[in-house]
Amino acid sequence: MPTVWEYTALLRCPRIQADKAYSRVVNALTFVKKLMNIKGMSEQWVAARIKQKGESKCIPWKNLRDLILAHPDTKKKVDVFVLSIYGLIIFPKVLGHIDEAVSDLFDRLDGRVTPVLVILAETFRSLNACRRTGERRFIGCVQLLLA
Repeated sequence: MPTVWEYTALLRCPRIQADKAYSRVVNALTFVKKLMNIKGMSEQWVAARIKQKGESKCIPWKNLRDLILAHPDTKKKVDVFVLSIYGLIIFPKVLGHIDEAVSDLFDRLDGRVTPVLVILAETFRSLNACRRTGERRFIGCVQLLLA
């Protein structure tokens, strides 16, 4: 079971601020604009790669992987890699894709809002539920994105 400090390092949160929590902003940037800010790519590049999966807008992991391998800016590579970890491991909503809600959360991290404690608690809850039911499938923290 990862510790709070391990999650903090994984999620690139410089310090834990227990008095802050994740919440939705009413007038947020569009999915395209958020990805442009994170990746530093053109609007056309981002818009061409966004897919509709059910009710969610997503970007395929393979496009992000290609960007990580080809982007000249190391900071952008790390940002895209961390976004990918969020979307594929911590908040796996659509298989092989990074969901719009994940980019919302990632976009808020620059505002010094720390999701580490919530993610740690939800991971613990989910793993306990798997153990109790005997199910071998870890669902991650997807339900936190729906709140």
